[in-house]
Amino acid sequence: MSANIRIVLVNTTHPGNIGGVARAMKNMALGELHLVAPKKFPHVNADARAAGATDLLESAVIHDTLEEAIADCQIVVGTSARGRHIPWPVVDPRELAAIVQPIATDKKIAIVFGREDRGLTNEELHLCQYHVHIPSNPDFSSLNLAAAVQVVTYELRMASIYAQENEQHKPQWGTDWDIELADSSDLERLFKHLEETLVDIDFLDPENPRQLMPRLRRLYLRAMPDKVEVNVLRGILTATQKNSNAKD
Repeated sequence: MSANIRIVLVNTTHPGNIGGVARAMKNMALGELHLVAPKKFPHVNADARAAGATDLLESAVIHDTLEEAIADCQIVVGTSARGRHIPWPVVDPRELAAIVQPIATDKKIAIVFGREDRGLTNEELHLCQYHVHIPSNPDFSSLNLAAAVQVVTYELRMASIYAQENEQHKPQWGTDWDIELADSSDLERLFKHLEETLVDIDFLDPENPRQLMPRLRRLYLRAMPDKVEVNVLRGILTATQKNSNAKD
């Protein structure tokens, strides 16, 4: 199970938390750790908290931006502790595990954890198909970063063990898909192309965009298009732009 699951930490402030996450990951047989602009790393405190999982720290991949960290991933899940102005598909860790388990092991899945003090921004969450929320005590809901990773990765491992024991191998959509899913970089090019086209045809006012692009992101991310479908959509956008320019 572990080969296609990537844990991504964004702007982690305390290096000890990175070490704690590495330990939590290794407990649950996960080995791919990506860090987005950590405040202090490498660091002795990270090594100390890893307690035997320093190999994950040594192999951790560091990125400047979240977009870079998830560019080759087909499924991106962002952790969220609060409701958003525009509702997004929200699942708890057990529901997430049920979604992830049937996905083929050749699909890259990123689970993104935000800053210790304020989590992920709205813009970062808009890069994700799903948001996962841990239903902790509402009177004391703040979770340590490593504890949050442990909860999510435990559910992933239990779903994998249950599926193996019960020989459940039903594909994601009930059938083997014929085309590779679009990855995050494919989708970001689509959204950029879509926004440009909507401005060209005067459907989107860049001075007053309201929430149009976040809502369209939610629509397309919910559909989880494959690479051919993304190419078809971009072909439609190109034809729309040409037709609009011809009329001008």
